[in-house]
Amino acid sequence: MQASNTSDMIFPVRRIVSHLSHSFTLLPGTLILTGTPGGVGFMRNPPVFLCPGQVVEVEIEGIGTLANRVAV
Repeated sequence: MQASNTSDMIFPVRRIVSHLSHSFTLLPGTLILTGTPGGVGFMRNPPVFLCPGQVVEVEIEGIGTLANRVAV
């Protein structure tokens, strides 16, 4: 339901990494969570929520896709 790209972010990725690295040691494997693109389900009218059995996919170009099935 949501589709976005890092080019849509308010701050570029390199600026976020630079800013955080001034305060924290970023090690290999560190995850930086930046939020969610517009269209999040509870803000829709009517609200839309995930249901058991649905699949959530996250794709990183050049790396691959991570797919998880929603469980009860």
